[in-house]
Amino acid sequence: MPATLLDPPVETTAPKPLTEGKQSAGILVALWAFVVLPFVALLVAVPVAWGWGLNWLDIVLGGAMYVIGGFGIGTGFHRYLTHGSFKAKRGLRIALTLAGSTAVEGSPTQWVADHRRHHAYSDREGDPHSPWRFGTSVWGLTRGLFYAHVGWLFHRELSNRTRFAPDLVADKDMRLIDRLFAPIVIVSVTLPAIVAGLVSWSWSGALSAFFWAGLVRIALLHHVTWSINSICHVYGERPFETREGDRATNFWPLALLSFGESWHNLHHADPTCARHGVDKGQIDMNARLIWIFEKLGWAWNVRWPKSERLDPKRLASTGTMGK
Repeated sequence: MPATLLDPPVETTAPKPLTEGKQSAGILVALWAFVVLPFVALLVAVPVAWGWGLNWLDIVLGGAMYVIGGFGIGTGFHRYLTHGSFKAKRGLRIALTLAGSTAVEGSPTQWVADHRRHHAYSDREGDPHSPWRFGTSVWGLTRGLFYAHVGWLFHRELSNRTRFAPDLVADKDMRLIDRLFAPIVIVSVTLPAIVAGLVSWSWSGALSAFFWAGLVRIALLHHVTWSINSICHVYGERPFETREGDRATNFWPLALLSFGESWHNLHHADPTCARHGVDKGQIDMNARLIWIFEKLGWAWNVRWPKSERLDPKRLASTGTMGK
């Protein structure tokens, strides 16, 4: 990705607007349906699992869909589409984008525009989801964490796609997947139920899979992803220097569930790097998947970490509160 997409644009003429208007009523209705309902399902999952309903088919289907969506977001939407950490053949590009869309976190172009805007203005005015927007007091940070985690989705103005994602706007494959986002969401939610219904030949099997591999799986992946926006800008380690005002941190407990996305401090120190967990013991499954694609010849020009880029940015590794 061109470096200018990571920085506030410097233009001789008036820059394009930061946002392109508020969300439509239809988008808000969809948010309530695909954010709140899966979250409610996640809340009731534990007592339900204690008493009935969770079986091995639900676990297999839910795990498979979680892996597809998780790698689609981390490797596809984030490291490839947003930051250009590697180049990919057209088939892989389309497959990763479709996989990321099954996570139900928004259409590819809008997701990328929001994230590039986040990097351009990280933890400053213009950042769509900084947890520090309400100040550093206990109450202000509490409000900020909630806002960064999920609240911003209901109050945002849409990041300007022609400003932050012109490459995707101009790409016919991405435009088509954007248009097909709603059908992809429907498939993501209902496919586990269809498979389980056919395997078990029962409505109860289909309903159980719809709950676990559909709603609960979506909610879990949502909150893991959103925790990168909230927790990983407030608490954790900051071994690398980031731009002034940027408070991104590494938060190791999320590394497994996020497939390596929670090594967020390194990512903000070197945004186009294909590997976020660069130190010993830092599990980064997205980086391993990119490595596999490279070995298969499906990906090339991978921006692996290099000491000449990272060593000048390395600081003493200590736990911080985003300071």
